[in-house]
Amino acid sequence: MYANATHNIYAQNNVGVESPTKLIEMLYEGVLRFNTQAKHAIKNDDIEKRVYWINRSTAVVAELMNILDPSGGEVSEYLDGLYQHQLSSLSKANMHNDPAILDEVNGVFKGLIQAWQESTAKTF
Repeated sequence: MYANATHNIYAQNNVGVESPTKLIEMLYEGVLRFNTQAKHAIKNDDIEKRVYWINRSTAVVAELMNILDPSGGEVSEYLDGLYQHQLSSLSKANMHNDPAILDEVNGVFKGLIQAWQESTAKTF
């Protein structure tokens, strides 16, 4: 019975994803959230949590790369390069225990969220 209730909650949450457009925005927000958690872990000298949160962020960026549409031309190529650079930066932040690098990555993703929202806004 408990498993069934858990499944129902999971299904309800998945229904909340309105569109692929919203999903991209949620992925960008996830990177920001995970990097913020990693910064807290760095501040608290918690290596295990730092690695955990940076790995979560890395997984999201890798997924963003996987879902790029190659027919997008120059935009897809640009984003692929940008995402690759962010993966490299996340790795450096993890190796060097450097919250400043996480701030740089967050700056990029804040810009991406803003650009995404502007480019996908419905005009009436």
